[in-house]
Amino acid sequence: MLTRRAALTLSCASALAACAAPGPAVARVGPDSFAPLVRKVLPAVVNIAVVEQVTTGDDPLATLPPQLRRQFRDRYPQRKREVRGAGSGFLIDPSGLIVTNGHVVQGASRIVVALEGGQEMPANVVGMDELTDLALIRVSPGSPLPAVAWGDSRTLQVGDWVMAAGNPFGLGGSVTAGIVSARGRDIGAGPFDDFIQIDAPINPGNSGGPLFNVEGEVVGINSAIYSPTGSSVGIGFAIPSELAARITAELAEKGHIDRGWLGVSMQDIRAPGVAVAEVARGGPAGRAGVRAGDVILAVNGKSVDDSRALLRAVAAVTPGQGVRLTLRRQGREIDLSVTVGRRPSSEQ
Repeated sequence: MLTRRAALTLSCASALAACAAPGPAVARVGPDSFAPLVRKVLPAVVNIAVVEQVTTGDDPLATLPPQLRRQFRDRYPQRKREVRGAGSGFLIDPSGLIVTNGHVVQGASRIVVALEGGQEMPANVVGMDELTDLALIRVSPGSPLPAVAWGDSRTLQVGDWVMAAGNPFGLGGSVTAGIVSARGRDIGAGPFDDFIQIDAPINPGNSGGPLFNVEGEVVGINSAIYSPTGSSVGIGFAIPSELAARITAELAEKGHIDRGWLGVSMQDIRAPGVAVAEVARGGPAGRAGVRAGDVILAVNGKSVDDSRALLRAVAAVTPGQGVRLTLRRQGREIDLSVTVGRRPSSEQ
């Protein structure tokens, strides 16, 4: 079950030896204590409490005809109840910008952020991106708050030490440590899956919390666990900072994410390229002359081997810009110029 929510070195004896007689491999050990790291970064980690108004399933007017339901709706409104949830986040700017998971704050009617010292303050959503499950929220402090810096998740290696922080089961200010178990995991959460797999325990409530490297930089956002029980079994997944830093910067600037869109449905094939199964009428690809049955081989000269690669390549293009598609049609290759459109939101 997937639940939405946290080296080897070789040395030579001397330059003169020129590595002719290499010394034994030395495994890099972890720090003697994570305490200095915890003291450095934990003040920037926050707990997030949310309240969501949910309509109950009991509708006293459900059996009435539609016209009568409309007539009596104001007199007999549907009942609503409060659903409370909790998650984690971290400050990336002293002015009060906080990164968390989209699923932590989605649908919330009220958000309250608690700092390490217990101070609470209301927060509002700056922007959210459903496709990457990232959100940016803001509090308005009276003075600058401690913040942490992004690290480069591309430098992580399998086996590197990492530390997760957050609010598991409502127990604020918690940290766990482990190693990077794998990289580039696709867990079926969305088209941009590129998760870091870790064995540092993360549990419900850790969602949106930071994953730190040993330098105290944020290299991931803890987001999901694999578990038959709902609790940690040592398989957790974090959104890499390479993606999160870029998405949250755009959310801070515009409040939303603009992604390129071709307007085609795609089908993977047993050959290089992606087959076009259907072309949206009036969409960017249709206007440029793309047809159902075409096989898209490359975008701006870069090969695409499957539909995920094509989606990512096009999504990275700013709407309104042109791209060159290399197609195979009836046994021959052709190039078409397409002005990329704006990817519709899920509501659209």
